[in-house]
Amino acid sequence: MLELKGVSLAYGPVTAVQSASLRVGQGEIVTLIGANGAGKTTILRAISGLIAPQSGVISFEDRDLAGLSPDRVVRLGLAHCPEGRQVLARQSVRDNLELGAYIRHDKTGVRQDLEMVFGLFPRLRERAKQLSGTLSGGEQQMLAIGRALMCRPKLLLLDEPSLGLAPIIVREIFSIIADLNKRGMTILLVEQNACMAMMTAHRAYVLEAGHIVAQGDAKDLANDERVKKAYLG
Repeated sequence: MLELKGVSLAYGPVTAVQSASLRVGQGEIVTLIGANGAGKTTILRAISGLIAPQSGVISFEDRDLAGLSPDRVVRLGLAHCPEGRQVLARQSVRDNLELGAYIRHDKTGVRQDLEMVFGLFPRLRERAKQLSGTLSGGEQQMLAIGRALMCRPKLLLLDEPSLGLAPIIVREIFSIIADLNKRGMTILLVEQNACMAMMTAHRAYVLEAGHIVAQGDAKDLANDERVKKAYLG
């Protein structure tokens, strides 16, 4: 579904990612793990059209994404749930969710998907009229994921969904990620919590200083001594 071939990315003169190649097949959860600053978020930003590759090809369903604006990328079926959640703090929960469907014009379908999101996240239903900035961190993460789902993506990009959350909430978030995948959602997951990511994903890539240094079945990589020492403790 998604493929990166030899992608290099930079911020000005500083190279953040060099010759990265990865793929995500339909129906998979693929995780990209690595230390802070390894280039994980940069790769998601490039897929979403927020930054342009210096070299290489990013394709989605065999279509080259080069030169496409972020809103066009969303229309093709990719939704990006960013690091730090970035909810609209002064808008209600319902408003945030409805804004996630801004590219859609099927009002009946939007209402149905709003009910689907409320079914996945009952606390969002309870707080539908509440300002998003007053939610807890875990509730804001649920809202960010729900907002991304409102555009009916084919592929969901999740950037650090566990960031800053208590362990019990992290387990809840990852349970929801697994449930979404069982419902047919394809997911590319960037995550510093390598243990949870490896437990949830089908396949994994390890990124170090902008280079992909290992890849394979998530369970196999979780048992790799180098990966265990560096990321799993």
